[in-house]
Amino acid sequence: MTVKRDTPPAKNNRKAITARIHIAKKELGLDDETYRAMLSQVTKHNSCANMHISDLYRVMEHLKNLGYKPAARKFGKRPNPPKDKAALMGKVEALLANRKLHWNYAHAMAQRMFKVEKVDWLDRDQLWRLVASLQKHAHKSH
Repeated sequence: MTVKRDTPPAKNNRKAITARIHIAKKELGLDDETYRAMLSQVTKHNSCANMHISDLYRVMEHLKNLGYKPAARKFGKRPNPPKDKAALMGKVEALLANRKLHWNYAHAMAQRMFKVEKVDWLDRDQLWRLVASLQKHAHKSH
């Protein structure tokens, strides 16, 4: 399951919106001259550094109108378990997806619960207890 990455950054987060503008510039293949002309056309400024936060959001909207599509958020690489753990790993994946959580959440739980850095390295019993814990958290949140 993927979720759009393009949830707006906090209204005062200039760095985040400026970074997204530069990513869009690169993905749209705008050269520097065209990019600066577009900035001037949209905001009367030729650099993001000189813009107010509202100007930055107007530029971002303009880039979306030009065809920029934000990439989907990745939820991390799924571990590749041996066959005896595949069903439990699938259950972990389903529980994470239901709550829109990243695999790093499961890795952090493994670290906290068992002092094991990655879910991949848990033995079958530990993996079973991790699933139980994720299920317990899922029921609490509903």
